[in-house]
Amino acid sequence: MRSFIFFDDTDSSLQIAKETINSTSIVNDTGSSHEEAEIMSSALTVNDTDSSHGESEIRDTEIIVNNATSRSQEVVVFKESLAQNMKTNDSSNPPQFVNEKDISMVNNTNSSLPEATDASAGTKNSTVEPPLCTFMGRSDFCEIKGDIRIDGNSYTVFIVSSEIDILAAENTSWCIRPYARKGDQAAMGGVREWTVKLVAGASHILPQCTQNHSVPAILFSAGGYSGNHFHSFADIIVPLFLTSRPYNGDVQFLITNGLTAWISKFKTLMNALSRYQPISIDYRQDIHCYDSMTVGLIRRTSKELSIDPSNSPYSMKDFRKFLRSSYSLKRTTAIKIGNVSRKRPRLVIISRKRSRAFTNVGEIVSMAKRLGFRVVVAEPDADVSGFAKIINSCDVMMGVHGAGLTNMVFLPEKAVLVQVIPIGGTEWLSKTYFEEPAKDMNIRYLDYKIRVEESSLIHQYPADHVVLRDPSEIWKQGWSAVQSIYLSKQNVTLDVNRFRPTLVKALELLHQ
Repeated sequence: MRSFIFFDDTDSSLQIAKETINSTSIVNDTGSSHEEAEIMSSALTVNDTDSSHGESEIRDTEIIVNNATSRSQEVVVFKESLAQNMKTNDSSNPPQFVNEKDISMVNNTNSSLPEATDASAGTKNSTVEPPLCTFMGRSDFCEIKGDIRIDGNSYTVFIVSSEIDILAAENTSWCIRPYARKGDQAAMGGVREWTVKLVAGASHILPQCTQNHSVPAILFSAGGYSGNHFHSFADIIVPLFLTSRPYNGDVQFLITNGLTAWISKFKTLMNALSRYQPISIDYRQDIHCYDSMTVGLIRRTSKELSIDPSNSPYSMKDFRKFLRSSYSLKRTTAIKIGNVSRKRPRLVIISRKRSRAFTNVGEIVSMAKRLGFRVVVAEPDADVSGFAKIINSCDVMMGVHGAGLTNMVFLPEKAVLVQVIPIGGTEWLSKTYFEEPAKDMNIRYLDYKIRVEESSLIHQYPADHVVLRDPSEIWKQGWSAVQSIYLSKQNVTLDVNRFRPTLVKALELLHQ
């Protein structure tokens, strides 16, 4: 369920000058009601009866709940070793394919998008250029031109060629797992392997076209870690943007491992990148034919959730501009607090329920209000568009380390991300997945490392237990042990007095 709680302090006598900087008072934003009404539209107002999290301490509070599922943005899998995350081996080979259970595939039947087909089907032009296959640290991809035939039933891309060209070719087939997280065996084990094969026009194995398409195609996988919101963006959406943007919409997506829920979740972005219906290509009996296509996605950097503008015509600034356009997000820059400004900055607290949840949200909200923030408590769900609008309306976002922080991509520039880092030796994860990407997005970054006393693990283990005393010993047991203890069983009770200077620093950054 995605829910959010909006807190607006209407006490005009509230004095916050001593709690911020330069004795600057922050008062109610009298012009914000219309904006908030748009963001909070179609919401159901209910009474909060859960006093366990401290919200019962809050008075005159509007609580708004949307009924949906939040499973899609939970941290589902982080099954990578420390070595795999800290560096990428450019010479690594994809792991052997792990057979998957049969998955039902459906086509996107959105009638508002045209089908990229010609009227006739049959044999296409046999002129072919040798495939240009690139093997990089995080992704493999082949760029192909000529008579291309896609057999989704055998997971094969056939390229019609002459016998002379085939005999002269150094290679006649290539194996590609079209998912941009090469080197991570757990992720790639859930990605279907495709074969790109040169075949003579007279070969008996060459299938005949049943659908000819007039635009190029990009074949990519929505498998791997796609059930995790962070990896959906880092491993699929950002590389898909880089690969498809040069076509300016004149391209069709062929999706392997394409579960309906994922396609539906990111339908808005795919429609913004392509004017044509995406095709779930697996298990199809028909043969789709193209003159040009890319098998795989382009990812030229090992950094997470990032674009290196030195080897790409695009940057993260371009990607975030694309997100704002796709989801109709209004704000490009966070509020700048000044002596003449009457607006109060808005803080969004990312809520989690299954693990790494704040157990004293009410106390955090009360403290933030006293500092001068308007506060929203929100839990992500599959409605990416709706949640993007909430995040874009805020100036500061805070939450415990986890996939929900990926929504920083929707923050306006010069906003502030506050990452709360739980115990467990996950500092390198926090830096790699959120601190470094935030800086690439022109988002100011702060973090807060909790003490053992702020972790719920103190109620599960003796004070001298190795889990609390020396997390490095747990890391020696492998990722599964770390994940099961520090990520799946840990909640956080913030020491609001200790945490308060972090929010004060966020206010200082908004003054700059």
